[in-house]
Amino acid sequence: MATHPPSPTKAKITYTDSEAVAPLLPVKNVDAEDAKEFHDGYSGASFMSAVFSLTTSVVGAGIMGLPAAVKTLGLIPGVLLIAFVGLLADTAVEIMLKFSSAGKVISYGGLMADSFGRIGRIVLQTCIIINNFGILVVYLIIIGDVMSGTTSGSVHHSGVLEEWAGSSTWWNSRLSVLFFTTLFILAPLVSFKHIDSLRLSSALSVALAVMFVFVMAAVTITKLASGLVTMPRLFPNIESEASLLALFEVVPVVVTAYICHQSVHPIVNELDKASDAPGVVRTSLALCTSIYIAMSVFGFMLFGENTMVDVLSNFDTDLGVPYSAVLCDLVRVGYALHLVLVFPLLQFTLRLNLDGILFPAAVPISMDNKRFTLSTAGIMTLIFLGAYLIPNINTAFQFTGATAAMCIGFIFPGILCLRDIYEISTKKERLVSWVMVVLAVTTGAIAITSDVLNLFVSESSTPSGPVGAL
Repeated sequence: MATHPPSPTKAKITYTDSEAVAPLLPVKNVDAEDAKEFHDGYSGASFMSAVFSLTTSVVGAGIMGLPAAVKTLGLIPGVLLIAFVGLLADTAVEIMLKFSSAGKVISYGGLMADSFGRIGRIVLQTCIIINNFGILVVYLIIIGDVMSGTTSGSVHHSGVLEEWAGSSTWWNSRLSVLFFTTLFILAPLVSFKHIDSLRLSSALSVALAVMFVFVMAAVTITKLASGLVTMPRLFPNIESEASLLALFEVVPVVVTAYICHQSVHPIVNELDKASDAPGVVRTSLALCTSIYIAMSVFGFMLFGENTMVDVLSNFDTDLGVPYSAVLCDLVRVGYALHLVLVFPLLQFTLRLNLDGILFPAAVPISMDNKRFTLSTAGIMTLIFLGAYLIPNINTAFQFTGATAAMCIGFIFPGILCLRDIYEISTKKERLVSWVMVVLAVTTGAIAITSDVLNLFVSESSTPSGPVGAL
């Protein structure tokens, strides 16, 4: 692991392009006179609360796509890829922390501005806005699908509430579920001004992710004892050019599963001890990697070659064990609740960076109640309308999201290290940075190409009429 210089003792308020820009986040230390107006007096996050918050920001909807990725790659290459990308993500975040400490900046935007000026800051913030907004809309769509059901062509997938009620009624309709979830569950959660205020919900979110693994492991071991589980394929099965291309198509699934870099500064900025930041990152990413590997291995072992692209779809059928229906509902409801708890952390950074573009010279948004309220209400309204009125909006975000996520997670940290305006990067860090940039560019190109091809195929094979997105 890289060694970090001492944590900053004061915040830098101006960037290298001489544009006066207030820090996105409130500063904790007020040694400098010009930093006092940006201090809100909060710095009480513990080590474990920061770990839970960062872990929650990492483990989102992507966890359900990893078993299918391992099915495509084979058990051994799949597990190795998950571990390798986890190490790259850790290196990228540590580079960010190292350069933040050297430049005495307290946000990702400030870091980019130091190296690439105002344009660099705006490009980063735009990528975060696109990435987070798209993810949040898709999260709300998934919650609606899981709870109220969805129809794809002539096939209807019943939602949990629909199954419990025995039929579709007004209170379990998609509109009712989305409206109730947005107004009465998500709105209170996104109203907190500090990420550490969500420490209990973040801990619950991590517990739900562990529950997914536990249920998957319990069912797998039960069926294994009964001789109903076969040995999973250890290596990929390459029979044609299509199967070879499929190996590359799953790489973006694994890479994007580790995107959390936009949440790092807001979380570590609230730490009671700034020196805990590297340990928080390592602990969190190690926990995420363990969850990902366990979920992928047990998921692939349980469903074998029938593992679907979204393993949650495998829980629509009988698992072949006692209390199968209860376990399926537990996983589906738990998954919806997990997304609800991840939602406020991504919305936090979305609101933060949108405000940074609109009001770059204003005090941090958490210190302006009017701006905070209007921004939060506006963002939530747009997310609700996007999820309800444009249920296939995720198609558009497959293109923009692939590019934005790769930039946030690997390209920007890589080029920060390669530019090295503080002359502190090591030879190893520069080498790893080149690997990150090349991997991200290649992965993004593959993801976009695959999405374009799949879009044309689906358009040519899909009958006319509305088709559900998920």
